[in-house]
Amino acid sequence: MQRLIKPAKTYSEIYDTFRWDLPQRCNIAHQICDRHADDPQKVALIHHLGSGIRTYTFREVQKRANQFANVLKGLGLNEGERVMVLLPQHPVTAISHVACWKAGMISVPTSILFGVDGLEYRLNNAEIGAVVTDQANLAKVLEAKALAPSLKHVFVIDGTPEGGALPFHETLDTASDQFTTLMVSPDTPALINYTSGTTGWPKGTLHGHRVLFGHLPGAEVLFDLYPQPGDKMWSPADWAWMGGLGNTLLCGWNYGTPILVFPMAGFDPELTMQMMGRHEIRNAFLTPTMMKLLKPHSRLIKKENVRLRSIISGSEAVGKDLLAAMLEMFEATINEGFGQTEANMTLGNCSGLNHYRIGSLGTPLPGHTAAIVDDDGNALPVGTVGNLAFKRPDPVMMLEYWRAPEATAKKFAGDWMITGDLARADEEGFYWFHGRADDVITSSGYRIGPTEIEDAIIRHPAVSMAAVIGVPHPERTEIIRAYVSLLPGHTPSDTLAEEIRQSVRDRLAKHEYPREIRFVDTFPMTTTGKILRRELRDQARLEQEAQ
Repeated sequence: MQRLIKPAKTYSEIYDTFRWDLPQRCNIAHQICDRHADDPQKVALIHHLGSGIRTYTFREVQKRANQFANVLKGLGLNEGERVMVLLPQHPVTAISHVACWKAGMISVPTSILFGVDGLEYRLNNAEIGAVVTDQANLAKVLEAKALAPSLKHVFVIDGTPEGGALPFHETLDTASDQFTTLMVSPDTPALINYTSGTTGWPKGTLHGHRVLFGHLPGAEVLFDLYPQPGDKMWSPADWAWMGGLGNTLLCGWNYGTPILVFPMAGFDPELTMQMMGRHEIRNAFLTPTMMKLLKPHSRLIKKENVRLRSIISGSEAVGKDLLAAMLEMFEATINEGFGQTEANMTLGNCSGLNHYRIGSLGTPLPGHTAAIVDDDGNALPVGTVGNLAFKRPDPVMMLEYWRAPEATAKKFAGDWMITGDLARADEEGFYWFHGRADDVITSSGYRIGPTEIEDAIIRHPAVSMAAVIGVPHPERTEIIRAYVSLLPGHTPSDTLAEEIRQSVRDRLAKHEYPREIRFVDTFPMTTTGKILRRELRDQARLEQEAQ
């Protein structure tokens, strides 16, 4: 498959000569699936499930997606309507997205980690018409469905359907496998990916079909001048997040690269090594937290015959020592990149062309323009810490926040999209992260907002008020600490703390529960009654320095 970036001897030459050339009519489904389906033998997915391995060709994916598109249309869902995909990495996850895009519908990738509250919010905010899920998540979907009037159809891919749910495979078997993919403009909405809710409840970032093209030059650079013969891709990153969906599934399938999927309950370093070796994986997207967990298992590189060629890392800083250890272990190119839900794969390093600085976010990837600006969008001098921002128009950038025009307007200062992260640029054009302008917590590769967690904590009958921050952790970057005040008649205890933790696990996502809970009588607050999380972070920092 031909690359977008032209061969060059230096990264500057690649960046300076790159130009976007978006088609007038397109569809992600056509680009990542239909184009490859002419070859009946071309492998799309390798599904390793237990002791069995099932290989899917692009033609098989296309036919199954055609059937689901026909089913959705037959149930009365029209162009622009939303379908939630609540599944782990699985062939049906990919098939469901492709089907939605084929029919001009908007897919809503959603993590299975979310509990009833998280699902209910997203179902109602996006006015979801149908959900595809599995038996493990069906009960909470049905519970949330009772509070989401827009949701009419639930498909379950395994087990015995309950509560009016439809059996996914049996339903598709009754539908035609012929469907003409709807070709649309690049700005036509394709998917809604929710943010971490750093300043209030999560916002739905609405992306057009152009978002696929926006990822491609970054993938080619970060995966070390990708694609190359023999490339095969895998990442444990959940396809519910833009990093997993965009960096691997969309980019990999655009170039016809086979992608490995297999179930993994939490990150398992030994299983990871086994699967990468057995299936001859050449390209991987791994967060620094995953790398830290892999580090003690270097002996498995030779034992499992792991032969990675290129690794993308991101979502948190890799660090010089960890990077050196990973380079020695894998003997593969490792490039750090930067992106967020609103605009993914925008900065990165390119060690293949000797264009990198360890610990930096990198420089703008081809086709993207970055700057450090003040709150009004004015460029700041080199070396000055300010808002990291990206310039529109940019195909990888969101169209808008879903039905939130005020939030969309606040995200921009003129043509600059303000990321919410603070950084500086050096004289060579490399960007260096300096902190967060909001209250986002980065833990094990996840960007987590405090509002949902605080809301879930307050629902506990003993809790009066709560505030959540991230505190540094050697493996997870940060862990979640909750400061909690209790209602009269309740006494702090380890038992109560565990009750609160469990209530958050049940209501939200398993990665969002507070590992530390501190009971307090008062909170630092503004004159308008807003809790000052910044002061809590400063207090936590001073405590750590004193240890």
